[in-house]
Amino acid sequence: MSDLETPLRPKRKTAIVDFLVQFRWIVVIFVVLPISFTIYFLTYLGDVRSEMKSYKRRQKEHDENVQKVVKRLKERNPSKDGLVCTARKPWIAVGMRNVDYKRARHFEVDLSAFRNVLEIDRERMIAKVEPLVNMGQITRVTVPLNLALAVVAEFDDLTVGGLINGYGIEGSSHIYGLFSDTVVAYEIVLADGRVVRATKDNEYSDLFYAIPWSQGTLGFLVSAEIKLIPIKEYMRLTYKPVVGNLQEIAQAYSDSFAPRDGDQDNPEKVPDFVETMIYTPTEAVCMTGRYASKEEAKKKGNVINEVGWWFKPWFYQHAQKALKKGEFVEYIPTREYYHRHTRSIYWEGKLILPFADQWWFRFFLGWMMPPKISLLKATQGEAIRNYYHDMHVIQDMLVPLHKVGNALEWVHHEMEVYPIWLCPHRMYKSPIKTMIYTEPGFEHHRRQGDTHYSQMYTDVGVYYAPGPVLRGEVFDGSEAVRRMESWLIENHGFQPQYAVSELDEKNFWRMFDAGHYEYCRRKYGAVGTFMSVYYKSKKGRKTEKEVQEAEQAIVETPSAEVDEPVDY
Repeated sequence: MSDLETPLRPKRKTAIVDFLVQFRWIVVIFVVLPISFTIYFLTYLGDVRSEMKSYKRRQKEHDENVQKVVKRLKERNPSKDGLVCTARKPWIAVGMRNVDYKRARHFEVDLSAFRNVLEIDRERMIAKVEPLVNMGQITRVTVPLNLALAVVAEFDDLTVGGLINGYGIEGSSHIYGLFSDTVVAYEIVLADGRVVRATKDNEYSDLFYAIPWSQGTLGFLVSAEIKLIPIKEYMRLTYKPVVGNLQEIAQAYSDSFAPRDGDQDNPEKVPDFVETMIYTPTEAVCMTGRYASKEEAKKKGNVINEVGWWFKPWFYQHAQKALKKGEFVEYIPTREYYHRHTRSIYWEGKLILPFADQWWFRFFLGWMMPPKISLLKATQGEAIRNYYHDMHVIQDMLVPLHKVGNALEWVHHEMEVYPIWLCPHRMYKSPIKTMIYTEPGFEHHRRQGDTHYSQMYTDVGVYYAPGPVLRGEVFDGSEAVRRMESWLIENHGFQPQYAVSELDEKNFWRMFDAGHYEYCRRKYGAVGTFMSVYYKSKKGRKTEKEVQEAEQAIVETPSAEVDEPVDY
């Protein structure tokens, strides 16, 4: 069997849950969409009301809310109240991982008030924001000022806290790194109630490097100062079709943003934004964007595409047209470009509402899109939830750029999921070895996309129903994820923790590095108070015994020295 041949699978017997999934669109249209629209509108009004307040008043309210968090933490009885977590309902999280740790005994702290943009400092080029500020909210504030966060994640609902404590990426990450790499300071409430400001060069620098990917297990993030960049009104976007095998597509993708001469820091050779969408094993479209002024965009002969209108074709389908019409260029308003995948939830909207991409639905009901992911989760029930875990894939595989072709072939053979999203990101060589880290000695190879201070990685986004499921064949989603995780470990890749994970503790710490994280958990008193990152990520309901062991800090030390930070 060649690498691109897929295994033969027997047909799967149809069950009642298949019909529940097939006709779920009824609930989505008549329940989820109207409620989603109402919530979006009310949230927007709340954001406008917040923006009408002075920065001074917002900061005053912020300080008061921080003290409420401190007070609540001090009310906890360590012997009976359980481990600390936020009071947010499990279904509200955007991620697909089951929030099973909240089904066990735990102590909740309410952070729902932390949803304000505290300051836009145009001199320091810093945005100071609270953790529940989402991407739609921050771009409404910054884009009219011709400013933006250096990395703006695509979905409106993604929050600053989730993108920092978890994982965040965008088409500009090949320049600026992951979302957490653009943060210059964290304000953290520690287990003992202390409020500290951590930067890369102050007394809490060790904590600064430990926060990303920690899932809020070192303390409560209550604000962050994030890098701003100057932008222009439009994105000049070039769509370039690629036809070839998966290795050839991977090379064309690399060439779209990584000069073969190694001049990776040259803005003349490297575009501002990059993404590639692979539609079949032999067809893809590479997109590269550069900021453009309003004057340039409106020159005679230029095409302006306002993709944000509700009746417009979904972005991934619009980009696919390049496969028939060839390479083309158009200008998209910058804010609409940032959120180009929101309305269709990439291409997941096609599974949720099979006809939502049709012109008649877009025109008459498209203004209600997208359904809130949190409401989709809240209305799915246990049977449908388990069905999606077994018959659906929502995973991101972070792999070194030079292994993208191999990753694509692996996904095709094991999952057959299309489209596939490719987005590059720099992984910086940190002075401290953090939970995710570059390949040892990468700087000596100087492969395409790498520099002496960073290695180029790629997010291989795998989101959709696998081919075997669409054909009615047997597919074991849990086993496929286990094999994916093993492949990532063997190839120095990483799995963002928002996704469903099958990792046991040993393999979790084979994928991620425990040393500095565990050092900071012990130094700052998080052990026995906050859940560990593996405890939060572990699949399945926590037993009372597990809760007690975590409270008493009777946990196995991961396979790394934790007495002092690990230099890198």
